[in-house]
Amino acid sequence: MDIRPDYANLKTDDGIQKVDPEGVQIGDVILIKPGEKVPLDGEVLDGSSMLDTSALTGESVPRKVEPGEDVLGGMINKDGLLTVKVNKEYGQSTVAKILDLVENASGKKAPTEQFITKFARYYTPVVVYAALAIAVLPPLFLPGAVFVDWFYRALIFLVISCPCALVVSIPLGFFGGIGRASRQGILVKGGNYLEALNNVTEIVFDKTGTLTKGEFSVSKVESYNGFKKNEILAKAAYAESHSTHPIAKSILEAYEQDIETDKIDDYQEISGHGIRAVIDDQEVLAGNIKLMNKENIDCQEADEDGTIVYLAIDKKYAGYITITDEIKADTAEAIKGLKKLGIRNLTMLTGDRKAVAESVAARLGLDNYYAELLPDQKVEKVEELLTNKDEKDKLIFVGDGINDAPVLARSDIGVAMGGLGSDAAIEAADVVLMTDEPSKLITAIETARKTRRIVWQNIIVSLAVKGFFVVLGALGMATIWEAVFADVGVALLAVLNAMRISRNV
Repeated sequence: MDIRPDYANLKTDDGIQKVDPEGVQIGDVILIKPGEKVPLDGEVLDGSSMLDTSALTGESVPRKVEPGEDVLGGMINKDGLLTVKVNKEYGQSTVAKILDLVENASGKKAPTEQFITKFARYYTPVVVYAALAIAVLPPLFLPGAVFVDWFYRALIFLVISCPCALVVSIPLGFFGGIGRASRQGILVKGGNYLEALNNVTEIVFDKTGTLTKGEFSVSKVESYNGFKKNEILAKAAYAESHSTHPIAKSILEAYEQDIETDKIDDYQEISGHGIRAVIDDQEVLAGNIKLMNKENIDCQEADEDGTIVYLAIDKKYAGYITITDEIKADTAEAIKGLKKLGIRNLTMLTGDRKAVAESVAARLGLDNYYAELLPDQKVEKVEELLTNKDEKDKLIFVGDGINDAPVLARSDIGVAMGGLGSDAAIEAADVVLMTDEPSKLITAIETARKTRRIVWQNIIVSLAVKGFFVVLGALGMATIWEAVFADVGVALLAVLNAMRISRNV
C-alpha cells in the first residue's frame, strides 16, 4: 500500500524542517502542503483543505477538513495548506497500524495454505525417493534396461514434480486478495479469515452504529402528573450529564443549556437500567421501563417508534423522552445483496426495546432479531447461535469494535465497522471495514470467493499438468526440456492467474 509517509514538515523556532515521521513527538506542530501525504494523526490548527481518503477507506469522494477537526496519517492533502498538532506518535498512528496489519496478515495462513505447506513437506522427500527408484530399480531388475536412459527419465520426473507452482501461487493468491480488500477500505487480518468468509452462512448485526447511524436526536417529550416538558428535559439532561452514551448526548444537545454540576448529588449508574441521581434535592430516575418497574414507579410503557427514556421525580412518574436513530442509507441494499450471496440467516441484536427492534427488522427484511439485551446477554445469544450451526459453517458478528469487543472475539469472524480513526476497532476485530457502509461486507465476501476460486484453479491446473508430464516422463515419452518448460510454464501461469485477484477481472 502506497500510504507510508516519507517525511514530515516539522515546525520549529528555526523554521520548517523536513524530518522522519518517527521522530515527531505528541504535541509537535507540522505543516502539510498541497499534494503531500498526512504523515501522522493530529488536529487541524489552521487552514482548510480537501483530503483524499481513498487509500484508507476506498472512497473516491474527498473529505473537507477545517480547524478543530482530526486528520489521519495516510490521507493526501489536495489543495490547501494545513497546520496540524500531532496527537499520536508514528508507531501508534492509523497509517502505521494499517501497514502493520496488512504486512503481517500473511503470517496468519489460510487452511488451504497450511495444507499446501504441509503437503510440500512430505511431497518433496517422496518425489526424491521416487526419482531415485526410477533411476536405479529398472536397470537392476528389467532385462535390457539401460541405466543412462532411466537416469534421464528420473531427471525428467524430478523436474516436473517440483511443487513451486503450488507453493508460490497459493500464498500469492491470498496476499492478493488481502491487498484487493485493503484498496476497498477493508482490512483482513489474515488469509485464514479471508478463506473463512467463503463459508459464512449467518451474519449477526449489532443495531446501533452498524445498521443505524448511531446519531440520536430527541423527537418527542411527553409529561404526566403535572410536570412540564421543559422540566422533564432539564432533569433528564442533568441526570445524563455524566454518561458517555449517545442517547445521553442527544438529550444534552436538546437541552441546549449549561449543566451546573454543583446541583448534582449522589449520581449512580444502574447497569442495563438507567441512572439514579439527586438533583436540586430531588431524586431523579432516568432510564428504561425496567428501571421504572424495579423502583415500583406507576407508569405504562409508551408505544413509540424509538428509544424511550422514562423519568420519575421523587418516585412520581414525570413522563418520557423519545429518541430516534436513522437507518444508514445503504443498509437495506446491503441486506438484499447479502441474501443474494446466499447468506441464510441475518440476525440483529440490540439493547433497545422490542418495538423498536421489530420495526427496524421489518423495514430491512432481517430474518431474526433479539431485543432488550444487556452486553453479556449478547455474548450468550451469539454462543447459542454458534452452538446451533454446523461446524463447517461460519458466523460473522458485525459491530462497532468498541462496546462489542467481547462478541467480536467470541464469533467465528468479528467484523468491526467504521474503523477509520478507531484504535479499538482495529484491535478487536478480524476484519475491519474502514467506513460506515454495511455494503462493504458484500465486497469482502465477494473478494474472498474470487480468491478461493482462483486459488483452486491454480491447484487443479498445476496438479493436472504435472500429473500428465510425470506419466510421460516415467514412460520415456517426454524430454528434459519439455519438462522444464512445463514446470516453469505452469508456475508462471499460476502466478499470473493469482495476480488477477487484485484486479477487477
